[in-house]
Amino acid sequence: MTMPIIFGDASRRAFLKRASAVSLVGGAAPFVMNLASIGEAAAATATDYKALVCVFLYGGNDYANTLVPFDAAQYAVYAAQRPGLNYSQASVTPTVLKPSVALPNGAQYALAPELAKLLPIFDAGKMAVMLNVGTLVQPTTKAQYQANSVPLPPKLLSHNDQQSYWQSSKPEGATSGWGGRIGDLLQSGNGTSTLTCINAAGNAVFLTGTAAVQYAISPSGPIALNARNSLQGSAQAATLLQQLIGGSGSSHLFGTEYGTIGKRSLGLYSQITTALATAPVTTTVFPAAADTQSSLGAQLQEVAKLISVSNELGAKRQVFFVSTGRFDTHDGLDTIHPLLMTNLADALRAFYDTTVELGISDKVTTFTASDFGRALTSNNDGTDHGWGSMHFVLGGAVKGGRYYGINPTLANNGPDDIGQGRLVPTMSVDQYGATMASWFGVSASNLSTVLPNIGNYTGSPLGTDVGFI
Repeated sequence: MTMPIIFGDASRRAFLKRASAVSLVGGAAPFVMNLASIGEAAAATATDYKALVCVFLYGGNDYANTLVPFDAAQYAVYAAQRPGLNYSQASVTPTVLKPSVALPNGAQYALAPELAKLLPIFDAGKMAVMLNVGTLVQPTTKAQYQANSVPLPPKLLSHNDQQSYWQSSKPEGATSGWGGRIGDLLQSGNGTSTLTCINAAGNAVFLTGTAAVQYAISPSGPIALNARNSLQGSAQAATLLQQLIGGSGSSHLFGTEYGTIGKRSLGLYSQITTALATAPVTTTVFPAAADTQSSLGAQLQEVAKLISVSNELGAKRQVFFVSTGRFDTHDGLDTIHPLLMTNLADALRAFYDTTVELGISDKVTTFTASDFGRALTSNNDGTDHGWGSMHFVLGGAVKGGRYYGINPTLANNGPDDIGQGRLVPTMSVDQYGATMASWFGVSASNLSTVLPNIGNYTGSPLGTDVGFI
């Protein structure tokens, strides 16, 4: 026997709040609810425009074939640990990074050859390289990890949990992410608060806030309801469905709330479509998904269009999420990973160039993220799950042309890894995120709301603001 679910007034309101959806999209069914929380938070205001763009690489990006060790000592270790999968020194000589601040002990790195398009951005001081970033609860050494003497992120090396911990500081099942919590604090300054957190890749906990919701778009633009103009060829049926979606005549609390959401979705579609019609024409060419086996370029192109009409949308602060996959390279690293790096470089370069063309590069900061890094040691033709990794931050406000963080010692069972070259992170996601959140307008007193572990890094070597922006 199925028992009915009974809500008290408070529980019912909480349930409806969590069931509120920003967009109702057409797909296998006429409409789909995007479950999220909804509200109007007021904690900070802004008079200028800024955007954060998270580029998530699902699967766990291989750090050593992204940022390739180049100096003789590191390269020898790198080549020995992955025979047949390493880049030759000659192949990465053209992409050797020449930072404004040299690393200690003569350490040098080069970008993977497929990332060559990003080198001019680094050389221009508009791209920074983050060394050994990963999920942590507090500063952690290898000895502390081995002794289990400090709290650790749950289920290390697990895709789902580490994706969630990167995006939310909590394991799988988290109800809010740090991008959404930034939105909570700043959405009240936007003309339409529901356009604060925008996801071009479907759904991610990163953009879910306590009050802020993520608005879903597709790589080709805002998603229309199937019933917007016609349903199975019938305008009359579409009108009826719109009335139902809009909650017309409903006396049930859930139905009324669902109708409110549906009505808002219809209005947002019209608002965004009208604004995008005025978007300036740019000449930068983005890679087509058909050519790259990835929609990342198309996602970022749509983000660029939305940013270009931020004034028409009344937006002052926006957080975006885009993603691409196939980074779980247990095998085929030498064939799959170069393609992934090409796709990433093409998309990031086109997006950055577009922000320059629009004259807003200093207002847009783009950063990479991933489940985790991978092992330095190969497993035949691939690499297994790791922990710390290397990441990039791009934008006109970035203090680029240099590395940030602590350069790890590369070695199998070396001082900075837990085996097979799996790096113990020396820069936490909290420090990485807090640096960008501060630039975005989150006050020091609110940083712990966005990144609950940030207080654990006060007095640590990198502090709570790494200083790359």
